[in-house]
Amino acid sequence: MIKQPRSRRDILKTAAGLSAAATLGKISTTRASAATEADNKQALSDIDRDLRQAAEAKNVAGVVAMAATDNGLLYQGAFGKRDLAKGVDMTPDSVFWIASMTKAITAAAAMQLVEQGKLQLEQPMGSLLPDLAAPQVLEGFDDKGEPKLRPAKRPVTLRHLLTHTAGYSYDIWNANTGRYEKYANLPGIITCKNAALKTPLSFDPGDGWQYGINIDFVGKAVEAISGQSLNGYLRDHIFTPLGMSDTGFVIGPDQRARLVSVHARKPDGSLEPIEFGIPQEPEFFMGGGGLYATARDYLAFLQMLLHGGKFNGAQVLRPDTVALMLQNHIGDLEPGYMKTTAPDASLDVDLPKLFPGAKWGLSFIINTKPGPAGRSPGSVSWAGLANTYFWLDPAKRVAGVILTQSLPFVDPQAIKLYGRFESGVYKAIGSA
Repeated sequence: MIKQPRSRRDILKTAAGLSAAATLGKISTTRASAATEADNKQALSDIDRDLRQAAEAKNVAGVVAMAATDNGLLYQGAFGKRDLAKGVDMTPDSVFWIASMTKAITAAAAMQLVEQGKLQLEQPMGSLLPDLAAPQVLEGFDDKGEPKLRPAKRPVTLRHLLTHTAGYSYDIWNANTGRYEKYANLPGIITCKNAALKTPLSFDPGDGWQYGINIDFVGKAVEAISGQSLNGYLRDHIFTPLGMSDTGFVIGPDQRARLVSVHARKPDGSLEPIEFGIPQEPEFFMGGGGLYATARDYLAFLQMLLHGGKFNGAQVLRPDTVALMLQNHIGDLEPGYMKTTAPDASLDVDLPKLFPGAKWGLSFIINTKPGPAGRSPGSVSWAGLANTYFWLDPAKRVAGVILTQSLPFVDPQAIKLYGRFESGVYKAIGSA
């Protein structure tokens, strides 16, 4: 949910949201056939080459990529610069704004509370969160420019929020939401102000799919049940157990010294660093997109999911909970075309074209067909607005994360590099 400012600077300051893709079906635990040692070394060397060349050509300012299998770390590489103006080298422990990659972590926190019986997927959330007690559906605007609102036909449930079927949207991909924000003088979601969550629904809960502020409400539900701030809850129940010491909504001096600057793609195709940052004293911690993290930390989270909820000696989720999260929860609905309203922040995202038959789990996109780089049916993934991406392939027992830091989202250069990295990973495990 982002207000539509006039200048690039304002757009970039208010943009938040995200998107990417992956793969659904019956999840097996069949391992990929083993690659020969020579093939493995060559594939990993090719990944190094591809990432290095992209950075040297300044197709991306810098990149960190990591992948893991059941046997542990498979690949890690860091190339290019954290900031093209300052010339500081990218390192594996560089800190990125991971934007909507935050969503999967917030969803995992909610599912911990579901396991404990403190939340239920079909629970109407209005009794817990007053903002959801009487949701309104926006049916357009009248001749005077006044919004036409009506009460929603059914309550918003936790499942609706986790699957983006509640009706909430981001203004970056919904013109009516942006128009309502302007009418009501609401701030954009990236401000982390509570008023940013006062937008109406685009449709009745359960009647469609639209990417939006849903997981921010999930974060507020975690706070309401746990009695902790979302930052504190995630630290105590996910980050510390998994050893994710560089992940958080609020970053300290050590993380800030390793922080990667967000860059903007200029009309001539070059990149330049811009001023950007998530508020460090927010009115609410943005569970849908506010985290900073390293690739290593996020890979630990993915390894936890890959191992049925357990990693680093900590059982964060039960195996059946992880399996539930990776299943289709939207039935016959499909993730739709995301038409941009702010091209400096995001290009159009054609999910139906990119991922035929795509479905949605409890915070991930799922493909029903194999991916072109080697991804199995049943794989899941998502992304962050500043071109950060991850995927998890339960069938071939591999997970990967690739982090750049530039706008607009789905930048062709970043997407191309993501594809080459993923392809290289599958070649390295002998499954290309």
